[in-house]
Amino acid sequence: MTPKIAIALVCKTPAIGRGKSRLWPLLGQSRTAQLSACFIRDVAETLAALPATLSRQCYALFSPAGTEAVLRELLTSDWQLIPREADDVGQVLEASLKVLLQAGHNSVVFVNSDSPSLPGVLIEEAITALRPDGDRVVLGPSLDGGYNLIGLKGFHPTLFRNMAWSTPAVFSTTCARAAQMGLPVHVLHKWYDVDEAEDFQRLKAEFDGQSPFPDAVVQGGPARYTRALLAAWTAAEIPPSQQAGLG
Repeated sequence: MTPKIAIALVCKTPAIGRGKSRLWPLLGQSRTAQLSACFIRDVAETLAALPATLSRQCYALFSPAGTEAVLRELLTSDWQLIPREADDVGQVLEASLKVLLQAGHNSVVFVNSDSPSLPGVLIEEAITALRPDGDRVVLGPSLDGGYNLIGLKGFHPTLFRNMAWSTPAVFSTTCARAAQMGLPVHVLHKWYDVDEAEDFQRLKAEFDGQSPFPDAVVQGGPARYTRALLAAWTAAEIPPSQQAGLG
């Protein structure tokens, strides 16, 4: 039986020189690729940890095509991989939403791969909010004005078309369009993406036990792969003569 909820992770298969170019000046292309791989593994692990009662099937909407073998190394075998090539993310979301609804899922939740510590409670809330009868949309706002999650029960391409993606207006524009359509919006607590050098510093602060932003009201997910990677980088930068005194 097809699970009623489809959860789709939108990502680029990590590779040196591919994706997250705004982090290259800070980290370099090789480390940025390593970081991207950890992000995908962390979000996937958060999804796997959701209660079994929240019946779902996980998909990875990825580009470029032909990189399935590399991406498969980051995900467990129960994930279904769907290549998605398009000019912008809106086309990816629209086409994928149509296919997944036609496949028998009665709801679809899209999650980005830029938030390694995205709290599982927010994803669980999104799924729960989509369960009752009646059409609606669920949005997880990001600090940068976009969203890190969108859940839908019906095919509403208007929410994706002619959108100024990667701008601070994405979340507000999506809400305005939903209101014009008479579509109720369930808004989750906000979280943050890691796209810029400032976001990376925010991530490090969270791993150091600080609140990632002043009004955060939920606790971040474990992000154990990303934590381990950053710890390894830090250890590599400490001279061996000083490492003996750590921990």
